[in-house]
Amino acid sequence: MVKQCFIVLITVVSTTYFNAQIIQIKEFAKVLCSKEFHGRGYVNSGDSIAAAYIQSGFEKNGIAPINGNYLQSFFFNVNTFPGNMEVIHNDKILKPGIHFMVHPSSKGGTINLVPKKIASVELLDKKILSSILENLYDDSVYNALLIDYTNVSNDTLKLLQPICEQLSSAFPVIEITNKKFTWSVSDIEFNNPYIQVQDSIYEANAPFQIAIDSKLIKRHRANNVIGIVPAKKKSDEFIVFTAHYDHLGQMGDSTYFPGANDNASGTALLLEMANKIQKKPLKINAVFIAFAGEEAGLIGSYYFVNNPIIDLKKVRFLINTDIMGSGEDGVTVVNATLHDKEFQILKNINNKKSYLKEIKSRGPAANSDHYWFSNEGVPSFFLYTMGPNKNYHDVFDTYENLSFSATENVFNLLYDFAKKITK
Repeated sequence: MVKQCFIVLITVVSTTYFNAQIIQIKEFAKVLCSKEFHGRGYVNSGDSIAAAYIQSGFEKNGIAPINGNYLQSFFFNVNTFPGNMEVIHNDKILKPGIHFMVHPSSKGGTINLVPKKIASVELLDKKILSSILENLYDDSVYNALLIDYTNVSNDTLKLLQPICEQLSSAFPVIEITNKKFTWSVSDIEFNNPYIQVQDSIYEANAPFQIAIDSKLIKRHRANNVIGIVPAKKKSDEFIVFTAHYDHLGQMGDSTYFPGANDNASGTALLLEMANKIQKKPLKINAVFIAFAGEEAGLIGSYYFVNNPIIDLKKVRFLINTDIMGSGEDGVTVVNATLHDKEFQILKNINNKKSYLKEIKSRGPAANSDHYWFSNEGVPSFFLYTMGPNKNYHDVFDTYENLSFSATENVFNLLYDFAKKITK
């Protein structure tokens, strides 16, 4: 009877601790997704607000800075949309992020657009395109180009997109599409406005009225946030946990991209991993890096690798978490084929404890912040969850749309993996 009570007590304590752990991960993610963080981008200093929040979390929970400073600053150019974001078509006010997107390199402007439609095949024929453009320069009716992408394959789109972007140097451009909107970040500004409109709202031959504010910020300052939990006993080796906290920010003064799955979820997991390891240090030093500038082209991780504050040759392994908000179908491990020994350790842990439905192997890819480290010979994994949540770089990637279905198991899998490879 005593033995049974003891087992029940241990189970209750473990469950209570873990529930508190999951609650904390969810709370981190919810805060990072909040409107007050402005999509963790470059309007209203959203990324700086997020960096300060992460730093305060490190300080509060005893995660120490390296060399006395949590922040590593770097600079880059970024095009932003801080104010008006209005598009009227056929007397209807279109909704940003739902009915239309502004191209991340678009210039702003207040203008009535009467677009001339160009077929996609005409874009690929230089003689026909040249003739159309020559006539358009002298045209008294049309002052913009409209390209209909609704029946265009993805392969053809790859050919057309650079052409359309070049055309924006001469005329405003409007794309009509029936594909899912995804936004991104640009470090340049076109000469003219460039918008993308869903075909479900488009009315042929109807004009567009736009009022869009844009601002190219030169030398925007961003910060990687870095903390360390020293080893139980003195060690010169490191295990590194990384996740990017930045996202796309705002498209106008009222539309923002929460970036819940990408990557408030991964950042939240990173923060709680730091807290757990701070309570139970590993046999080697654990470094935690929340990167800025990932959405702008892996800039923060590139800067760190070229200006390291730890010896990269002493890194035993790096674990990068990005898109951690689902997991119903398991996880994919980028670089699994490069590090088969470690991948088998990960799989063996999962087979023994049945954490996840599947751990899928993938080769090298330049798709997150692990890439520059891997390029420098640092053994690295990038893990992302698989599941029904397909919201990506859109306004629907919200905290409410995260399932957190595999949060417990992903967290425990990575913690067990970290302990195993740092013995």
